[in-house]
Amino acid sequence: MELYELSVHELKEKLDNNEITITDITKAYVDRINEKEKDVQAFVTTLGDEAIQKAKEIEEKVKNGEIKSSYAGIPIGIKDNMCTKGIKTTCSSKMLENFISPYDATVINKINDENLINLGKLNMDEFAMGASTEYSYFKKTKNPWDLNRVPGGSSGGSAAAVAANMVPWALGSDTGGSIRQPSSFCGVVGLKPTYGLVSRYGLVAFASSLDQIGPITKDVEDAAILLNMIAGYDEKDTTSVKTEKKDYTKCLKNDVKGLKIGIPKEYFGDGINEEVKQKLEEAIEKYKEMGAEVEEFSLNIAEYALATYYIIACAEASSNLGRFDGIRYGYRSKEFNNLKEIYINSRTEGFGPEVKRRIILGTYVLSSGYYDAYYKKAQQVRTLVKEEFTKAFEKYDVILTPTAPTVAFKIGERSNNPLEMYLADICTVSVNIAGLPGISIPCGINSEGMPIGMQLIGNYFDEETILNAAYTYEKNTDFKKNKPTFKNKK
Repeated sequence: MELYELSVHELKEKLDNNEITITDITKAYVDRINEKEKDVQAFVTTLGDEAIQKAKEIEEKVKNGEIKSSYAGIPIGIKDNMCTKGIKTTCSSKMLENFISPYDATVINKINDENLINLGKLNMDEFAMGASTEYSYFKKTKNPWDLNRVPGGSSGGSAAAVAANMVPWALGSDTGGSIRQPSSFCGVVGLKPTYGLVSRYGLVAFASSLDQIGPITKDVEDAAILLNMIAGYDEKDTTSVKTEKKDYTKCLKNDVKGLKIGIPKEYFGDGINEEVKQKLEEAIEKYKEMGAEVEEFSLNIAEYALATYYIIACAEASSNLGRFDGIRYGYRSKEFNNLKEIYINSRTEGFGPEVKRRIILGTYVLSSGYYDAYYKKAQQVRTLVKEEFTKAFEKYDVILTPTAPTVAFKIGERSNNPLEMYLADICTVSVNIAGLPGISIPCGINSEGMPIGMQLIGNYFDEETILNAAYTYEKNTDFKKNKPTFKNKK
């Protein structure tokens, strides 16, 4: 097995046994990026030479006892909406095409403290708005399982890079499913933590009350390890929550006996592909075999979640993106005769079609004649969604649903139909509305050889339960033997 195929905990074991060096690992990944990037198109910025140099420095310091961190020298990829000092942070937009951040996001400080090595910034839908990574200004990322298909979005670059073994793990951000849905499409593990568990300081905002940073990894143990590194209170983020420090690897017990799993029937109705449904039903049977108690129930509010999400998300996007005006931040048009034209031309030229669509929708629902009818109503429904989940978690430990209603669709298939594209988020948005944790893990392959994802939703700050449920399923199935085929490679 090649070095780049190993999980992070397997790499660490080999490092600890002096079977390999930090430089060996980094070179293996840099070579892999050089080999596969032309097909997958996962990176906006690559840092190959810098990574190898950094690996040599860390290796020397580890030898001299100057560095004690457990995962020192492990490479990582970063979604390009997290600020990295001295490195471009573009949000895959023309608006920030040449922006070099003067500071590091809190999560970047945390992984730097662990002495991880940044392999580069990963492609995404512009300003994290999209479900396919087709809305990037720079390139369209391809799905490593089939290069004619999308990797999902908006963290499509992160999920594709992990699936293609170009990075051992990556950071993504999730506003309405943007970690979990691409993880499902690319056959990897994606965890969206409880809102407030991971600092958002230095994450370029899309919808501030929904955005959350989380790990995308090859397996569940790696997700727990990376969550250990990035979780924790941050005084720079006013939405950060003070919680006790946990070691999430300690909850991985490979045992779900007595675990109460709720299956909301609304998530298995019309619109869910039959093969997706079949693989989820097989996974449910597996949980029963392993001793979990499974019961179907009704999550009545589910049908309103998508409309609620798009009203709130677009309203917050409209507000957050107001700062990119050609004066304070971002791209400035060269064609203007007065101040008004600077604003209009800079935003017209700097933003792509999907970002404009959401700004217009958000501005509309916040306008004086429609605020009460749309935005206020959506916030009231948001409260009902939270209450509905709270009620469900009085009875169940975990809620199990599909991650996405279909497998990855073809590039270009939905990009001209926004409504169809938005429906790709139907299984994931309610988790963000309520601020709950959710994880997507692979649970099968369809007849066309594409991965299918299962979503496990947990109660507030109860990442341990969903991590253990995911880990136990992973340990008792053999999905990991399936590998991306880079089908349709030209």
